[in-house]
Amino acid sequence: MSAPDTSTNRTEVRHFEVTTEEAGQRLDNLLQRLLSGVPRSRVYRVIRKGEVRVNGRRAGPELRLQPHDRIRIPPMRLPAQTEPGQPPADLGERVRKAIVHEDSNLLVLDKPAGIAVHGGSGLSFGVIEALRALRPGESLELVHRLDRDTSGCLIVARRPAVLRTLHALLREDGFEKRYLTLVKGKWDLGAKRIDVPLRTDTRVGGERTVRAAPSGKPSVSEFRPVQFFGRTATLMEVTLRTGRTHQIRVHAAHAGHRVAGDEKYGDATFNEELAALGLRRMFLHAHSLSFSWPQGGEFSINTPLPPELAAVIDRLAAQPRRTGRASATAAGNRPRAARPRAR
Repeated sequence: MSAPDTSTNRTEVRHFEVTTEEAGQRLDNLLQRLLSGVPRSRVYRVIRKGEVRVNGRRAGPELRLQPHDRIRIPPMRLPAQTEPGQPPADLGERVRKAIVHEDSNLLVLDKPAGIAVHGGSGLSFGVIEALRALRPGESLELVHRLDRDTSGCLIVARRPAVLRTLHALLREDGFEKRYLTLVKGKWDLGAKRIDVPLRTDTRVGGERTVRAAPSGKPSVSEFRPVQFFGRTATLMEVTLRTGRTHQIRVHAAHAGHRVAGDEKYGDATFNEELAALGLRRMFLHAHSLSFSWPQGGEFSINTPLPPELAAVIDRLAAQPRRTGRASATAAGNRPRAARPRAR
């Protein structure tokens, strides 16, 4: 499929046929690539309004495209491309340094907090745009996403076939994704599976808000306490069985233990208390990813807590306990990430 001509400000109705190489991608991701320069919010808007049709029917942004699907794209006003723009040099350098594993199939980054995975919502550039600028000859696509304020393991496919394989594994729960998070209070629920549907509410001021609701999409998280800090906070490991927007943050709040540093779903007083200990961001880190390749072989990678989060844990551990007793550790010492490996 050839990219549309963007030399004029407004296009006519266009029709495209999905090739075998493009099959398996989400509709929103393919449109974002075809409509280079169009804000992601605009792409979602024309999909929601039913102006984009797949095989003559309305389709959601999450639709997985099949070979020979016919896509209708409505007339759209496209930005002039006389100045294509490049990600800032400092962003490119941060992304380059964040690469912790590379092979013929994929790249893995230990994404820093504060960097979006892609442009949109007022941001011109993110990780994927910076990577494409660094490696202009490669076909790089995000396999999954992390919130802007979440750090940790992020996988980028280097070939369309790899992207399709990994997306299939994600749909079939073939990925094991584990996170470390610090939550408010002493977690007394033990190892807890939270199976609560989540619904994304209408955007307000350009921001999405997610809440637990019976009408939401199935969402499953498995929480396990790792280290207690009296009744102040608990370090948790969370395994995701689904990948909904803000899933860990909303499930933690639903359980009564809000994530430290979370300005949207968190507790303001708790956040201030942790800020006094040096927490300047949300305490959420994707520390482990593993899966089995369908053709055989295991892939596993781990990244340690960033220094700014590890320092908060150390300061919490040094504080006198409110209970008057020493902090208990639920599973030995705080997790230490193994060196990245793949086979």
